[in-house]
Amino acid sequence: MTGLPDWNDATLAQITAARPDTSTWLSANAGSGKTRVLTDRVARLLLDGVTPQHILCLTYTKAAASEMQNRLFKRLGEWAMMEDATLRSGLRDLGVLKEISATELNSARTLFAQAIETPGGLKIQTIHSFCASLLRRFPLEAGVSPQFKEIEDRAAELLRADILDTMAEGPEAHLVTALAAHYTGESFASLTQAITGKRELFTDLPEDLNALFDLPQGFDVTALPRDVMDEAVARWMPDLISVIAPMPKTMGEAGARLKAINFSAPSFADLEKLKGVLLTGDFTIRKSLLTKDAQKKGADAYLSAYEDLAQRTLEAHELQMCARNVDRTRALHRFATAFINRYEAEKQKRGWLDFDDLILRARALLNDPKVAAWVLYRIDGGIDHILVDEAQDTSPRQWDVIEKLADEFASGAGARDAETARTLFVVGDKKQSIYSFQGADPREFDLKRESFRESLTAAQLAFQNQSLDYSFRSSPAILRAVDQTFNTLPEPRMGEAMTHLAFKDALPGRVDLWPFVEKTKDDEEEADWTDPVDRKSDQHHTVILAEQIAAQIKYLVNGEHYIPDEGPDRQLIRRRITAGDFLVLVRGRKTGLFSEIIRACKAEGLPIAGADRLKVGAELAVRDIGALLSFLATPDDALSLATALRSPLFGWDEQALFTLAHYREPGQGLWESFRKQIGRYPETLSVLQDMRGQVDFLRPYDLIERILTKHDGRRKLLARMGTEAEDGIDALLGQALAYERTEVPSLTGFLEWMQADDLEIKRQIDSASDQIRVMTVHGAKGLEAPIVILPDTGTKKNDIRDEIITLDGVPIWKPKNEEMTTGITAQIDALKQAQIEEGLRLLYVAMTRAEKWLIVAAAGELPKDGGSWYQMVEGALGHLNAVPFNDGAAHGLRHEEAGWNDLPKLDVPPKKVIIPILEPVFGTNPPSVPERAIVLSPSDLGGPKALAGEDGMDEDAAKSYGSLVHMLLEHLAPLATDQRADAAAQLLRAVDPLVATTALDEALSVLGAPALSHIFAASAMAEVTVTAKLGVQPMYGVIDRLIVSPDRILAVDFKSNRTVPDTADTCPEGLLRQMGAYAHALRAIYPDRVIETAILWTRTGTLMPLPADLITAALQRTGHLDAGTLPS
Repeated sequence: MTGLPDWNDATLAQITAARPDTSTWLSANAGSGKTRVLTDRVARLLLDGVTPQHILCLTYTKAAASEMQNRLFKRLGEWAMMEDATLRSGLRDLGVLKEISATELNSARTLFAQAIETPGGLKIQTIHSFCASLLRRFPLEAGVSPQFKEIEDRAAELLRADILDTMAEGPEAHLVTALAAHYTGESFASLTQAITGKRELFTDLPEDLNALFDLPQGFDVTALPRDVMDEAVARWMPDLISVIAPMPKTMGEAGARLKAINFSAPSFADLEKLKGVLLTGDFTIRKSLLTKDAQKKGADAYLSAYEDLAQRTLEAHELQMCARNVDRTRALHRFATAFINRYEAEKQKRGWLDFDDLILRARALLNDPKVAAWVLYRIDGGIDHILVDEAQDTSPRQWDVIEKLADEFASGAGARDAETARTLFVVGDKKQSIYSFQGADPREFDLKRESFRESLTAAQLAFQNQSLDYSFRSSPAILRAVDQTFNTLPEPRMGEAMTHLAFKDALPGRVDLWPFVEKTKDDEEEADWTDPVDRKSDQHHTVILAEQIAAQIKYLVNGEHYIPDEGPDRQLIRRRITAGDFLVLVRGRKTGLFSEIIRACKAEGLPIAGADRLKVGAELAVRDIGALLSFLATPDDALSLATALRSPLFGWDEQALFTLAHYREPGQGLWESFRKQIGRYPETLSVLQDMRGQVDFLRPYDLIERILTKHDGRRKLLARMGTEAEDGIDALLGQALAYERTEVPSLTGFLEWMQADDLEIKRQIDSASDQIRVMTVHGAKGLEAPIVILPDTGTKKNDIRDEIITLDGVPIWKPKNEEMTTGITAQIDALKQAQIEEGLRLLYVAMTRAEKWLIVAAAGELPKDGGSWYQMVEGALGHLNAVPFNDGAAHGLRHEEAGWNDLPKLDVPPKKVIIPILEPVFGTNPPSVPERAIVLSPSDLGGPKALAGEDGMDEDAAKSYGSLVHMLLEHLAPLATDQRADAAAQLLRAVDPLVATTALDEALSVLGAPALSHIFAASAMAEVTVTAKLGVQPMYGVIDRLIVSPDRILAVDFKSNRTVPDTADTCPEGLLRQMGAYAHALRAIYPDRVIETAILWTRTGTLMPLPADLITAALQRTGHLDAGTLPS
């Protein structure tokens, strides 16, 4: 095979980047096919003979790992079924240019089986999953439990709360008190979460915090008032006050305020008053300290001293704030150190690791000088090729792990032989780095590229720095708008000019800018009391914009409107616009626009997938189930019962609920009244009674499942609320399982768990479901859509929400605005600038989700500096000579690629939703659980067990004494006479001495009676269990002594009654029935022998034989026998 295929530039760039023999650092624009390059590289590594277990591919999310693995398996599976010619062509398209032999083709066909059968599967996983597997492989070296559990956020939150409570009530309470003196929030939950999330910062903390905040050595804050208002000020200030106090307006007011200050013995209160006179609200010196009129009246003599006082006041404020921050930071450091120690100890005790632990522990393991070399040697024997996806979102701590794994590649000191080729492949796009809140730093992308390039080239290993500039996703019109938005002059907005090339250069596209919706004032009229408190006015700007979006989508979907697309043979065509073409992206879910767009679309009857994330506790379906559970836990909770009845679970209307509640008897609870009306509400009460009967026996998960399945709750909830409610229901079930893994299951405990929970889950919205998708830009990372709408492009507040920030690498508590110092302000400004830069990257991600049509809109306010997304896109469209347009309900400016309406139309059939037909067994209720038969006992067949009028012990004492005599007879009988006393002493050591002596004398008397020796002979069986059918019921009993002879059976039972009957006829009825039951069972076992029974009265040592007809008649009187089961 000779010559290069006729590859286009985009394909050639991808094939070059996927070369398996070279380490590659790849910068990939949005939509440039980086996932395909990753998959191609793994496939080519496998073709070159690399075994799957020697490849490690690290992705950012589990979804990305799953997608890449699916793509790879699909390709390898296709190879396994291809003919030779087709397979050769496929490998050539992959970049394999050498002549491929039949043997190599057969080898390629086996790759699918190799990948499937690899122990543990292909290592395509997130960095956290890899670190977890590393820790499980080396638990002792890492200092973790071999069976450690990865805890969920909820369990970690509860653990932090428990630790805080323990500290507040123990010897470390002063640390909590000192922290609380500076804390203004509602709870410590967010602060403790921030502390544990940044735990590595709280090591090696400086002791001298004064130096951190630029305070002089030995600074004494208490001297500040006197340092500012010294004796000199105290001398001239009264004269100045006498000049300005009589003046009107500003000067007179200042004079009055100065007169209220004690300059002779100033306090901090006086210093605060002085600040109010000399400094502005932003703590800068006032521009006009003394007016010209004041200076004309003699105040000019004090102007210099007054200005100097103002400067000293400003400096004192800075020092005072520094000192206050020293106190705050010291309290934070002391508390955090103790808290983190407890947190780590509690997790260690439970065998838990949280999300951050996986990275931190793995990094510590790979950097531990005692074991790192050994661990790396062992790992090194299994990894020859490392691939890193989404490198721009990799945090510094994660890079530390990757660097340690790759160090051996360049050192040549690894466990693999020198001939083994080893490569590193990193792909990312720093323009798409939008996860700084998870520790990502886009600057690391360039720094690590240079670091790896130097190390690999120094080891004479091949290294290439490549880029993918072609977009396989977006039309040229959209890419031009993206480039124009960010390539501003004289400086590009992202620091470097960007270039996007459209692979589909003939694909028509549009970028629309709708008119800005001005902010509306709140309605002065008071809303109706029945309206929800969070409902916005119909004239609110977010409502107006949301309704505009819904109206335009309805217009485009319902009318004859078309969008460019690729036909079956990849030619360009036009097809009808569908709801599934739309992706609406917002910057956050709390702005109100997010929920208003969903509401407006539903109001227009448009198919919409709902929110991409949901708070489990806020879902109506979850709250309805929670109300029912609350009632089950507390039946007197009338509100929960009413809520449950009104929910779709029972479907009551307001009138039915009112009738039930209103016509109760005075003072009667709702449930107390309700449960008496079974004839009126049979179905509802049947369900409630069934659930109440299971509360004490079922775990929370099983209770919820019973509501949803047995009582049809899932179907009822989904019928009322739609299929999107299913995600909340499933999340509730998942939380029940999570609760049961960490707590002792109880319904009240689970309800408390859920009430304190703020769990938010990500919903998997299928792009193929033909529904409008509404989500955040962060949630849309990696997604695409034919039509993207960006409505949230107006003013965005740039606030730093982190409670803990760093100052010169030291963690400090972010102060309130009035307590800022110069150094902290500079750090805050740097953080704000970083947020502005991330906002630009977020806009880039948002714009590049669009394939053919991008729509930009905004409502509310626009900043004066022109820094909003709306204004940036507006400026770009101005440079692109966008023209006005009117299209249905929408109008504005449009930049359009020619040919939108010139393509041939193609009727694409609507996507059919295939509902699987289940086997009948899934619709059939399982058979009811058979009731367990009651097992009868011979001693519980009724009738008295003692003679009437018998004196002696009470019932409990008599039973206890009888058991004691039985035990002695059982254990002493096999022993020799001289051994019985010692054995009895051991058996009776915990018994009352008087009772023990009586029982022992009675037992020894029986054992010593010659006439009873055959009863206790070695051939006699003791404590013999028998079972038989007594009528239709099973019976189980234990015979004290059983003597088996060739022709007869004797069953003996010991009785310790104080009054012994004279004859068998006077024996108590209950004892006769018991012996009759024994005889009945023995006749079934020994049908060919004579069955005899007798009672051994231990008090008198006499054996009383019982006639067969006597005991049989007694057994007949129990009612358990019928004529067919009578013994013959």
